[in-house]
Amino acid sequence: MKIEGFQKEEFLREFERAMAEVVGVEDVRRMVEEGLRMDVEPLKILEAMRKGLDDVGRKYEEGEYFLMELILSGLMASEVAALLKPYLRAQTRQSMGKVVIGTVEGDLHDIGKNIVATMLSAGGFEVIDLGVDVTAEKFVEAVEKEKPDILAMSVLLSIGLPHMAEVIRRLEKVGLRNRIKIMVGGRPVTEEYARQIGADAYGSDAIEALRIAQEWMRGKDLERSGEDKKKDNDDVR
Repeated sequence: MKIEGFQKEEFLREFERAMAEVVGVEDVRRMVEEGLRMDVEPLKILEAMRKGLDDVGRKYEEGEYFLMELILSGLMASEVAALLKPYLRAQTRQSMGKVVIGTVEGDLHDIGKNIVATMLSAGGFEVIDLGVDVTAEKFVEAVEKEKPDILAMSVLLSIGLPHMAEVIRRLEKVGLRNRIKIMVGGRPVTEEYARQIGADAYGSDAIEALRIAQEWMRGKDLERSGEDKKKDNDDVR
């Protein structure tokens, strides 16, 4: 068992390195298939991918990587997510709730957003993906139309941060803010910034985003259960 455990840990380290070095779609596909044959947990593969993508983002910001590497890493991440999705979805049978997600105005990066969207979908959520460069107006329109339980906003570049705050201000202005939970995430986002702009939570990565969303919906189910019991008691009276 110790040998098997070591092999799995070694695989995860190698997979993280492969993502960080942007080895290509075919190579990561073969690695994921190998990992699944070794019974490596899909969530751990996703976590290793996230760490590798963090390195890609850092190298891009420092000028070591360029747009080509960033785009290729996104294609690799999409391939990994697609391969793992059936295994993750098998763990969830019922719909957890609805999420509207998008990358804020001024930001065309979708790697992190796509990973979070895939994770939420695999975790049982209905996901409405608005794409990238989404204006505050479009976010508000989507919330009004789709009536989601959760709004998730992503950003990679710091120039997009003010747009996150603008979305929340617009939602407050039209009276929609209190109807939903808001989660924000991305490289320049911090827990402190999330609090400052009035978001309900900061998701540090896709796994954390799914955990937070599930906790919120479990809390909502408890509230509904309590309301149903109160109604039953009132009917008895």
